[in-house]
Amino acid sequence: MTYFWAAHPRLEREGGSYSSHNLAAAGNNVVGAEREKSCLSTTSQVTSLPTAWTLKPQHPVPMSPFILNGHSSETSGPREFSPDTTVAVIGAGVSGICTAAYLLKNGISVTVFERSNVTSGVWHYDHKVTKSPSYPSILPSVGDYHTTNPGQLSSNSKTGEFSHGLQENDEDELRIGFAPPGPCYAGLRNNVPTSLLYTNLGPWPEGTEDITGHDNLEHYLQDLSSEHGVNDVTVFNTRVEHAQKSDDGNHWHLRTATLLKGPGFPRFVERTWQFDAVVVASGHYNLPRVPDTPGLAEWKAKYGDRIIHTKEYRHPEAYRDKTVLVIGGGASAMDVCRESTGVARRVIQSTRGGDFDLPASLLPETVEHVGPVAKFVLDSEDSFSAADTPIGGHIALEDGHVLREVDYVVLATGYLTSYPFLPQYHSDTLHIDEVTPDVLVTSDGNMVHQLHKDIFYIEDPSLAFIGVPYYSATFSLFDFQAQVLARVYSGKVKLPARELQRQEYEKRVAKTGRGREFHSLARDGLEPAYVKELVDWANSSLVDKSLEPLKGHSSEWLTTYWETRKKMNLLRGGQKQ
Repeated sequence: MTYFWAAHPRLEREGGSYSSHNLAAAGNNVVGAEREKSCLSTTSQVTSLPTAWTLKPQHPVPMSPFILNGHSSETSGPREFSPDTTVAVIGAGVSGICTAAYLLKNGISVTVFERSNVTSGVWHYDHKVTKSPSYPSILPSVGDYHTTNPGQLSSNSKTGEFSHGLQENDEDELRIGFAPPGPCYAGLRNNVPTSLLYTNLGPWPEGTEDITGHDNLEHYLQDLSSEHGVNDVTVFNTRVEHAQKSDDGNHWHLRTATLLKGPGFPRFVERTWQFDAVVVASGHYNLPRVPDTPGLAEWKAKYGDRIIHTKEYRHPEAYRDKTVLVIGGGASAMDVCRESTGVARRVIQSTRGGDFDLPASLLPETVEHVGPVAKFVLDSEDSFSAADTPIGGHIALEDGHVLREVDYVVLATGYLTSYPFLPQYHSDTLHIDEVTPDVLVTSDGNMVHQLHKDIFYIEDPSLAFIGVPYYSATFSLFDFQAQVLARVYSGKVKLPARELQRQEYEKRVAKTGRGREFHSLARDGLEPAYVKELVDWANSSLVDKSLEPLKGHSSEWLTTYWETRKKMNLLRGGQKQ
């Protein structure tokens, strides 16, 4: 007889039972009832396990991905991708939802790990904000949360103190530290029309406007997640602490931490899992990019929340009758400027005039435009300005001009590429042009190296990424990537030899160079060309030619795409992107 961690619907309590609602709220939604899988207790470390929860013997059931005392129940040996492949998906935003849905459609066993308690990723609005990032940015490998070591979340039963930094006395603060809220602000809307921004998993509800609020985008994604069974295979309130290959290289071992919600102080459960493949779908918007501008760290240290990154921005009311400087030229900078003009006394936008900056003509005429910031200067180390007065100092611009009487600074400076659960694939000291095949992210944090078709790690395609490209119609693009990945992992599409993947990748590097531009699909025609190439390759690589080929963009999508590009180019004064 084997003892299993009793998972829903087998979790029992003396004198009663927990409802599925309570289980989900507790963060112990390990697997849906429909999957009929159990989680083995022998390798789970439970912090402050409720005394009413019991371990009960179970009859043999299909094995879960949990490791049995550190060893697999399966015979060891290399595995080809097939419908028997087991896959972990990290993240339940649009890329994770699409990935899991198509894997399930192809008969793959999949488990999704989501550190928050909902699907939909960046489109979920939370009025709470993440803690301020480091000034300047920390190393890309660290990420927006500090991972734990095995057993580090164990509790001292007498004092209730944890051996890790997640020891906030306030439950809300603990949850913010465990799963930092995303960058969604109250006024966030899509900047790509919904006629382009959709997945093949399902249409938008009838009557959805081309530009709509975050709540409608969230509901669309959550409906898809529910309809396609993704919710049933998602472990919520659970973050991946570490993912690594087994010693024999045949499997992936994932260590996770789950934050339970219930009466009293939150508790943690640590688990170890085993999979054949891992898909990273954690998105772009996690680790803020904070520039190392002289004096900025001193301004932040002295004036705290008056200097923020857009990941902390929620609404413009704090800027009423104040002067706010917004640094950056992308979509979030535009939104903050636009929203703030309705309440602020003065809105100033500082940009570098980069290739990815949106045209100033998109903003109200009242927004002032200046060049790059050279340095932030405090009047004196001992001076301090009250909250209702401007910051005691000035901002020197690179062109020699000076900004004074600024009340707030908003950094719309983007994000670093960061996968803290894969530290072995980071090099925080290696220059971008010195990258080696075993490194995915270099010190700059500007791109993911070594990916075939921006998806599969060339050295080991059992590690894949969905959602790496940007400046695109994300929903539809990630949908196509997920369809192709699901066909590869189910054995329906065969990857080319590693040498051929490497040749194609190096040819692309020689053409575009390394850096942010590498994954960008901003320029005219790049997105439809990428999707066509991806779909054509997948169809030409079908193992069984009788299988129905994938279909690319519809003619309606392409017509809308080119109409939208034409309008944007007119706004840019005819300048092509």
